Amino acid sequence: MSRRRKYAVPGVERGMQQFKAEVMRSEGYNVNLDRPDDVKYEVAKELGVPLVPGDNSDLTTGSAGKVGGRIGGSMVREMIRLAQQKLADSDKN
Repeated sequence: MSRRRKYAVPGVERGMQQFKAEVMRSEGYNVNLDRPDDVKYEVAKELGVPLVPGDNSDLTTGSAGKVGGRIGGSMVREMIRLAQQKLADSDKN
Protein backbone atom coordinates (compact mmCIF):
# COMPACT_ATOMS: atom_id res chain seq x y z
CA MET A 1 0.00 0.00 0.00
CA SER A 2 1.40 3.37 -1.02
CA ARG A 3 0.31 6.61 0.55
CA ARG A 4 0.17 9.84 -1.43
CA ARG A 5 1.02 12.92 0.57
CA LYS A 6 -1.07 16.05 0.19
CA TYR A 7 0.75 19.28 0.82
CA ALA A 8 -1.06 22.49 1.78
CA VAL A 9 0.86 24.40 -0.90
CA PRO A 10 0.52 23.01 -4.42
CA GLY A 11 3.73 22.25 -6.27
CA VAL A 12 6.06 21.81 -3.30
CA GLU A 13 6.42 18.04 -3.54
CA ARG A 14 9.81 18.04 -5.25
CA GLY A 15 11.19 20.74 -2.95
CA MET A 16 10.07 18.86 0.16
CA GLN A 17 11.68 15.66 -1.07
CA GLN A 18 14.91 17.54 -1.74
CA PHE A 19 14.73 19.13 1.70
CA LYS A 20 14.22 15.71 3.31
CA ALA A 21 17.23 14.35 1.44
CA GLU A 22 19.44 17.28 2.51
CA VAL A 23 18.36 17.10 6.15
CA MET A 24 18.79 13.35 6.45
CA ARG A 25 22.15 13.50 4.67
CA SER A 26 23.29 16.13 7.19
CA GLU A 27 22.14 13.73 9.93
CA GLY A 28 24.62 11.19 8.56
CA TYR A 29 22.30 8.96 6.53
CA ASN A 30 23.11 7.68 3.07
CA VAL A 31 20.32 9.19 0.96
CA ASN A 32 19.61 8.40 -2.67
CA LEU A 33 18.59 11.78 -4.11
CA ASP A 34 16.31 10.06 -6.61
CA ARG A 35 14.51 8.16 -3.83
CA PRO A 36 14.76 10.18 -0.59
CA ASP A 37 11.86 8.27 1.00
CA ASP A 38 14.04 5.16 1.05
CA VAL A 39 16.01 6.68 3.94
CA LYS A 40 13.21 5.36 6.16
CA TYR A 41 14.66 1.84 5.80
CA GLU A 42 18.06 2.98 7.04
CA VAL A 43 16.45 4.84 9.95
CA ALA A 44 14.28 1.79 10.77
CA LYS A 45 17.30 -0.49 10.79
CA GLU A 46 19.15 1.86 13.16
CA LEU A 47 16.13 1.90 15.49
CA GLY A 48 15.60 -1.87 15.33
CA VAL A 49 12.25 -1.52 13.56
CA PRO A 50 11.60 -4.32 11.03
CA LEU A 51 10.41 -2.05 8.20
CA VAL A 52 10.60 -3.63 4.75
CA PRO A 53 9.44 -2.61 1.27
CA GLY A 54 5.89 -3.80 0.72
CA ASP A 55 3.52 -5.00 3.41
CA ASN A 56 4.30 -3.79 6.93
CA SER A 57 0.89 -4.50 8.42
CA ASP A 58 2.55 -6.30 11.32
CA LEU A 59 4.28 -3.12 12.54
CA THR A 60 2.83 -1.37 15.52
CA THR A 61 1.92 2.29 15.22
CA GLY A 62 4.59 2.98 17.83
CA SER A 63 7.29 1.37 15.70
CA ALA A 64 6.18 3.21 12.58
CA GLY A 65 6.04 6.43 14.58
CA LYS A 66 9.63 6.02 15.73
CA VAL A 67 10.80 5.99 12.13
CA GLY A 68 8.57 8.84 10.97
CA GLY A 69 9.33 10.83 14.10
CA ARG A 70 13.07 10.62 13.56
CA ILE A 71 12.75 11.86 9.97
CA GLY A 72 10.02 14.45 10.57
CA GLY A 73 11.62 15.69 13.78
CA SER A 74 14.89 16.31 11.99
CA MET A 75 13.08 18.20 9.25
CA VAL A 76 11.14 20.35 11.73
CA ARG A 77 14.30 21.20 13.70
CA GLU A 78 15.98 22.33 10.48
CA MET A 79 12.94 24.41 9.47
CA ILE A 80 12.99 26.15 12.84
CA ARG A 81 16.75 26.77 12.56
CA LEU A 82 16.28 28.28 9.08
CA ALA A 83 13.41 30.51 10.27
CA GLN A 84 15.44 31.72 13.27
CA GLN A 85 18.38 32.46 10.99
CA LYS A 86 16.15 34.41 8.61
CA LEU A 87 14.72 36.45 11.50
CA ALA A 88 18.19 37.17 12.86
CA ASP A 89 19.38 38.23 9.41
CA SER A 90 16.37 40.55 8.95
CA ASP A 91 17.08 42.17 12.35
CA LYS A 92 20.57 43.07 11.13
CA ASN A 93 19.16 45.07 8.20
